[in-house]
Amino acid sequence: MGKALSRDLRERVLAAVEAGATHREASERFEVSAASVSRWGVLKRSTGTVAPGPLGGDRRSGRIEAHAALILALHESRKDITLAEIREELAKADVVVSITSVWRFLGRHGLTVKKSRRMRPSRNAPIS
Repeated sequence: MGKALSRDLRERVLAAVEAGATHREASERFEVSAASVSRWGVLKRSTGTVAPGPLGGDRRSGRIEAHAALILALHESRKDITLAEIREELAKADVVVSITSVWRFLGRHGLTVKKSRRMRPSRNAPIS
C-alpha cells in the first residue's frame, strides 16, 4: 500500500487553487491527480485541515467486537463449542457474521476452539 502525500504538498496545491489556478492546472503543476485536488478541497472545507487520515488497519472488526460479551460467554460456558455453533448463536441475536470473522475474533482474544480427537493407531506402525 502506498503512503499519503505530505500535508505540505496538499497545502501548496490548495494555495495555488485559491490563487486562481484551476484544479487541472494545479494538478499538472504539482504532478498530482485533479481528483486529489478536488478531494483535498472538500477535506479542507469539511474538517478545516488537509491532514491525511489513517491508512490501513482493521475497519470491520468493530461489528463483531460489539458482541464480545456474548461470544466470550458462549466460549466460557461450552469449551467444546464449534465456530459454526457460535455463529448460529449470534444469528439468533440478529448478528450475521462469517465463521472466519468468529475465528479471527477468537484469535484476537487469545482463544481457540479445537476438537480433540483420539487418533487411531497407524496400520503400518513398525513392530518393535
